[in-house]
Amino acid sequence: MNAPAPIDYSRLFRLDGRTAVVIGAGSGIGREAAHALAAQGAHVVVADYSRESAEATAAQISELGGVAEAYELNVLDDDAVEAAAERFGTAAALVFTAATNVRKRMDDYTLDEFDRVVNLNLRASFQLIRRFGARFAANGGGSIIGFASIRAQVVEPGQGVYAATKAGLVQLAKTAAAEYGPQGVRVNVVAPGVVETPLTAQIKANDEWYGAYAQKAALGRWARPDELAGAVVYLASDASSFVTGSTLTVDGGWTAIDGRFTPPAC
Repeated sequence: MNAPAPIDYSRLFRLDGRTAVVIGAGSGIGREAAHALAAQGAHVVVADYSRESAEATAAQISELGGVAEAYELNVLDDDAVEAAAERFGTAAALVFTAATNVRKRMDDYTLDEFDRVVNLNLRASFQLIRRFGARFAANGGGSIIGFASIRAQVVEPGQGVYAATKAGLVQLAKTAAAEYGPQGVRVNVVAPGVVETPLTAQIKANDEWYGAYAQKAALGRWARPDELAGAVVYLASDASSFVTGSTLTVDGGWTAIDGRFTPPAC
């Protein structure tokens, strides 16, 4: 096997001439990821359930000198996902961030709520990974980047179904990495801690809850959506060319800390 060409470190994170599809780019982490990828030279497909939100993000990127196009996509529509994979199967990267949560204890969950969380967080992820994975494999490779959560690793009451979907996504990514790896497709997930997005509005509205989460992280605060963008650029670029089947945890040290009490020094 021929050795890889020497790396030009000055361009390690550049994505010039490449297309990146970002699903959920109408707001939050997805929007910031789209901006970051465009800033590195990628042609960004700004995909979102809301056409209006996708167009707004694409317009922002264009105003900053980047290249972007809006694309309306409902990831719960299997035909629509298949069509998107067909249209953008020659892209270099796929990023998907869409997710939902119903914070209830298991006894209080309805099966309709269970289905809603599982369908968006896990079933849709499965469809995206395998549809784009097959296209990327046929076209010489690519990078697939999903968004899991610290809840794939640590839980609390009221997070059971959400946590299960995120743990499931981690395992799907590992399996896809194994299955598509020989064709040059890398599959990884980013696992954020608490991030100030619309999904966490319920927590932010409760000062005690918000403060408790902030203090749990080693950095003593929540993340901003833009602080996840660097992880996406890394996983989409040549900087991570030998990284696959991995979970990149971006949680401010949340999962590194044992408990919520700092004992006195011995």
